[in-house]
Amino acid sequence: MLSTEPSGHRELENTIVRLLKRRPFYGQFLLAVRREQRPGSFPLGITFRDGVLVLVVDPQRFDAESPAAREGLLEHCVKHVIHLHMVRRKGRNSHDWDVACDLAINPSIEHLPADAPLPVHFSVDDGLAAEDYYNLLSNPFDAGSLEGQGAGRARKDEGGATGEGCDRDLNATTVDDHGAWEEADSTPFRLAEEVVRGMVREAWRQADGDVPADIRHVIEGMLAPSPIAWQQVLRQFVAAAGRIGREASWLKEHRRFAHMTPGIRKRRRLNLLVGIDVSESTDAVELREAFARELVRISRGRDAEITVLYANSRIQRMESFRGALGVTEVYHGGGFTDLRPVFEHARAMIPRPAAIIYLTDGAGPAPAHMEFPTLWVLTREGEKPVPWGAELRLEV
Repeated sequence: MLSTEPSGHRELENTIVRLLKRRPFYGQFLLAVRREQRPGSFPLGITFRDGVLVLVVDPQRFDAESPAAREGLLEHCVKHVIHLHMVRRKGRNSHDWDVACDLAINPSIEHLPADAPLPVHFSVDDGLAAEDYYNLLSNPFDAGSLEGQGAGRARKDEGGATGEGCDRDLNATTVDDHGAWEEADSTPFRLAEEVVRGMVREAWRQADGDVPADIRHVIEGMLAPSPIAWQQVLRQFVAAAGRIGREASWLKEHRRFAHMTPGIRKRRRLNLLVGIDVSESTDAVELREAFARELVRISRGRDAEITVLYANSRIQRMESFRGALGVTEVYHGGGFTDLRPVFEHARAMIPRPAAIIYLTDGAGPAPAHMEFPTLWVLTREGEKPVPWGAELRLEV
């Protein structure tokens, strides 16, 4: 995941500061989210993009909201992420799913814009999950596309009583930009889950366990040991990084749709940069060999070039391999750890790496911000050195 970058948006910064004081968990969570400014139809929106969590803000629309509503909108976005709403939408009618997700979280938020959809507007109860609201809203015989509005389903008997389902308002809209959720299709569900799990753990730690009561049960579930094997997280992170190296091209026709749709052209081989902390905490044969085996297994399955940097306070050794032609060796180093040289090397690489994977205990200074998708592969007792980046625990 990418870092929080200086946005130059004073009201957004001020709102996050107020959340840090009033609702510290939400404020700490937002510190680890990348921010972008762009004009749109909504004050803000949040989504995954190639494994990176991005908050998109329209400064003019955001600033037009009251200070309390700004806090409510940011809380709203964090709750969408915690519930993984954007990566659970696949295969559903987008309009109904978008409204259903808002119905699931809006009743628990104190301050939202006046037009925020609530269950009472649809004559249904509070406290249901997004899937439950979706089942009430959606029409199983919907004639619309998954991206379109579809057909209404509100049913009433002759006396005017509401029948099965609920009143479906095709004009109902969300308070944030769910159009950005289309980008979440580039992130596998399991990877998104692990990214959020890591961010939740860090925000919980920074907030000294001060978590709002309405999300405590969800947070406690995420604080439990991950049920996902570390190898699966690593593979999905690399798969998401691989999508960055693809682009649409009108120079190559799409095989199924000919002139109607651009084809997909591989831009270049997938380039990955792997940093290996050679300090004493990672100087374990089983740990490094397990990590190396998985890298080789990943590279065999795709056209990938992996550059490996062994570093402590500076880069001690560099090697690269493609496919099954090489294996990262165990390199014994030690000494003071500085995580920054690996990222400085990444910025100088041509072509630039699609992502960085760093095996470390996290004990050392790291850049305050980073433009590359980064996966921190932490030792059992290691700690994530900065808020940005996804993380996994290497258990061997």
